[in-house]
Amino acid sequence: MQVIIVGGGICGLSTALSLHKAGIGCTVYEAVPELRALGVGINLLPHAVRELVELGLGDALAAVAIPTAELIYANRHGQRIWQEPRGLDAGYNWPQFSISRGDLQMILLDAARARLGPDAVRTGHAFTALTQTGDGVTAVFERRGSGGDAAVADPVSVQGDVLVAADGIHSTVRRQFYPDEGDPIWNGCVLWRATTEGAPFLTGRSMVMAGHANQKFVCYPVSRALHDQGRSLINWIAEIRYPTDTPWPREDWNRPGNAETFLPAFQDWDFGWLNVPDIIRAAPAIYEFPMVDRDPVPTWCFDRVILAGDAAHPMYPIGSNGASQSIIDARVLAFELATRDDPREALHRFDAERRPPTSAIVLANRGNGPEQVMQLVEERAPEGFDDIHTVISAQELEEASSRYKMTAGFVPDALNNRPSLDARRR
Repeated sequence: MQVIIVGGGICGLSTALSLHKAGIGCTVYEAVPELRALGVGINLLPHAVRELVELGLGDALAAVAIPTAELIYANRHGQRIWQEPRGLDAGYNWPQFSISRGDLQMILLDAARARLGPDAVRTGHAFTALTQTGDGVTAVFERRGSGGDAAVADPVSVQGDVLVAADGIHSTVRRQFYPDEGDPIWNGCVLWRATTEGAPFLTGRSMVMAGHANQKFVCYPVSRALHDQGRSLINWIAEIRYPTDTPWPREDWNRPGNAETFLPAFQDWDFGWLNVPDIIRAAPAIYEFPMVDRDPVPTWCFDRVILAGDAAHPMYPIGSNGASQSIIDARVLAFELATRDDPREALHRFDAERRPPTSAIVLANRGNGPEQVMQLVEERAPEGFDDIHTVISAQELEEASSRYKMTAGFVPDALNNRPSLDARRR
């Protein structure tokens, strides 16, 4: 079996490593001429970290990432709403890691090239079209030069048994099957993201979400090297909701942002234990993009073609689930292809197993997921509180946290006791 993977991001590279471990041949085709360590920070939840550990990447992750100790929700005055342990501290067999997206990308890329060979990840190949027969699928790629423009070389035609579309929220493959879908859906929120070097806050491994649905600040450390030096590389996201008819450019992880656009709204957010305006002002570079997703679709499976990752289920960055779900996609897909004789049956099984739960996460994130408790507190006690439990009960807080863990598939006991997804194709 040979698998064509379109897209060399987190999902595409995780898929390549998963297929290789399962004894299935594959090649990754990425449109950009060079894969670089771009982007700011992300969280990898324990169910995703488990899969990366089983792919042999645990030590590489631990060398650069922060094992998150706790998650804290606070209101816009800095008063704590909810606090819970995370990762190993919460009883999981695997940590939750806070890590630079670029570091994760390079860990996956280096492992893919080392294990599959230097030609297994082919950059400068932009997908343009596909055809299918009863025996396989053929993909056509346009060659891209160093500047990203179409090169003079003839298009490249590649044949395989399966094609995995891991080409992100603007998936060209997905557009082949849903041509009238249009642009991603914007919910009115704009995110400004950056990293700031500074002194550690709280435990030095804390993740904080403060504010409410219309204005929020999220931060957590992402550098093990700085942590070991007694410093912190603070990854942060400032979020403001605007009317949805406000014009904003198409989302791009690397579009520069200006602090003066949003800093005045956070000027008074000095909590004593966290100084939000100082963190914002100290960032060397800020990136801006609107928060978008897509509606769940009726199928990801089209005979020998399957959607995965953000090409299948782009979701709001709420609950730390986007990258984690893409990694789980990769492992489940490899498991199904390894344990089914007919690859088309394997793709249908993958669709049946993964599409319903991830569609539920997309919809849950539209309702603010576990962060909904921050909005409830804002509505019930906008000027703050003396006792959080006069505003929202302990049971309501615990149920919100547990409900989301169940929706997203990382209830501790269930994850710890689930059989491994390791499998070898016969």
